[in-house]
Amino acid sequence: MAKRVSVDRWLFVVTLLLVFVGLVMVFSASAVIAKERYHSGYFFLLRQIGWAVAGFIAMLAAMKIDYKRLKHPAVVFSLLGLTTLMLISVFFLDRAHNTHRWIHFGGFSFQPSELAKPVLILFLAFFLENRAKSMNDWRNTLVPCVLPTLVFIGLIVFQPDLGTAIACAAITMCILFVAGLDLKYLAYAFVGSLLPLYFLIFHVAYRRDRILAFLDPYSDPQGKGFHIIQSLIAVGTGGFAGMGLMEGKQKLFYLPEPHTDFIFAVTAEEMGLVGSLVVLALFAAFLVRGIRTAYLAKDPHARLLAAGITAMVVLQALMNISVVLALMPTKGIPLPFISYGGSSLFVTLASVGVLLNITQHTD
Repeated sequence: MAKRVSVDRWLFVVTLLLVFVGLVMVFSASAVIAKERYHSGYFFLLRQIGWAVAGFIAMLAAMKIDYKRLKHPAVVFSLLGLTTLMLISVFFLDRAHNTHRWIHFGGFSFQPSELAKPVLILFLAFFLENRAKSMNDWRNTLVPCVLPTLVFIGLIVFQPDLGTAIACAAITMCILFVAGLDLKYLAYAFVGSLLPLYFLIFHVAYRRDRILAFLDPYSDPQGKGFHIIQSLIAVGTGGFAGMGLMEGKQKLFYLPEPHTDFIFAVTAEEMGLVGSLVVLALFAAFLVRGIRTAYLAKDPHARLLAAGITAMVVLQALMNISVVLALMPTKGIPLPFISYGGSSLFVTLASVGVLLNITQHTD
C-alpha cells in the first residue's frame, strides 16, 4: 500500500499564486467596466473573491477526503446523473447572451458545463481503472466509456458552447491515451470528428465568421477581425516590462470582455513579456507537478484522475492563450484560475483539491 506523505507543496503554492494573479488581473481588467455598468469598480472583484473563498473551502475539503471514495458507483453515477439533469435543465431557463448555459440562483449563476469536465474525469477513471488489458475492446470498453462524453458534448454543443465541448473531447482523449488505448483508435476518433466539426463551424454563421477572421482579421478590422486585432494590439503594446498595473488601454471598451476570455491580453499589456512568462511558467509548473503525480501514482484510478485533472487545467490554459495570441480561432474558454467566472474557479479549485489528495498517497 502506498504510504501517506505530505501534500505536494509546489502544486499547492502554484495554485495559490495563479488565483492571486487572477484576482489582481480581474480587478485591473474590470474596474472601469464595473464602474460604468454597476457604479462600483469592485463589483467583479468582490464576486470573484467570494467564489475563490468557496473554491478554497472545497479544495481543502477535497484534500481531506480520500480520493478512493470517489470511485464508489453511487458517487460516480449520482454526479453523472445530476450533471446530465443540469445540462438539460438550462434549456428550460431564460437565455443569457443568446445562450442556454447558466442556472441562476439569487444574485449568482452557475454554468453546468464547467461541472461536466471533472465529472467526466471521475467517470472515466472509475470505468477504466481495471480495463488496461481490454482498452481496445470497442464493444465492452470504448463504446460504454465514451457514451457519457458524447451525451455531454451533444448537450453542450446545443447550448451552444463548442469550445467547452471540444475541451471535454480533448480531456477524454488524454485520459484514454494514459489508460493505454491504441493510438489508431484516437486517430479514428479525430478523423470521425472532422465531418461534424465541419457542419458545426462552416454551417453556423458566427462560427464561420470567426474562422474567416482568424485567417485574415485585417480583411474586416472594424467587424469580424476587431476582437483579434485588439487582442494583438494589447499584447504588442505591453513590450518587455508592460505599461504597469491598471495602466492598460485596450481594456477600456476595446477588448471584448477583458476580464474573462481575453484577460491574458490585459496581463500582457500591463505586465509585459515578463508578466506573461511568469503566468506561463506557473501553468508549466502545474503541468510538471500534475504529470509527476500521475506518474508516481501506483493506483490506476489515481493515475487517471491526476492525468485528467492536469489535462483539464492545462488544455484550457493552452486554448485560451492561443486564442489571445491569434493562434486559434476565438472560443469562449476561460483561463483557469485567472479569468473572471465563479463556476470555473470553484470547480477548478475543487478538482485541484482531489489532485492534491492524490499527492498525499504517492510513493
